[in-house]
Amino acid sequence: MTVRLGQIMHVNPNYYDEYEKRHSDLPVKFPEMKKALKEAGAHNYSIYLDKKTGTLFAYLEVDDMDKYKAIAEMDACKEWWAYMAPLMDTNPDKSPVTFDLPEVFHLD
Repeated sequence: MTVRLGQIMHVNPNYYDEYEKRHSDLPVKFPEMKKALKEAGAHNYSIYLDKKTGTLFAYLEVDDMDKYKAIAEMDACKEWWAYMAPLMDTNPDKSPVTFDLPEVFHLD
């Protein structure tokens, strides 16, 4: 069953362009991360930025939540987090501080 996820994160104001650039480079610099997401059935993944506040809104659909959650234990993911950490609010393990949002409406 596909699960739709909505998440809020925060990027530091001086790094908006760099945040976007690093995500554009993900398929080339972090192919293992892209592969892990695809293997977990992550698709329709978009991140939006509110440049007034630095708020990021991520939306994605995931076909296998167990595989998706397991990505956090992979070296590729930890390397990605470390690469992105200087740009964002992060936890002690360098994962982004993320707030999961409950879905309150959906229309196909």
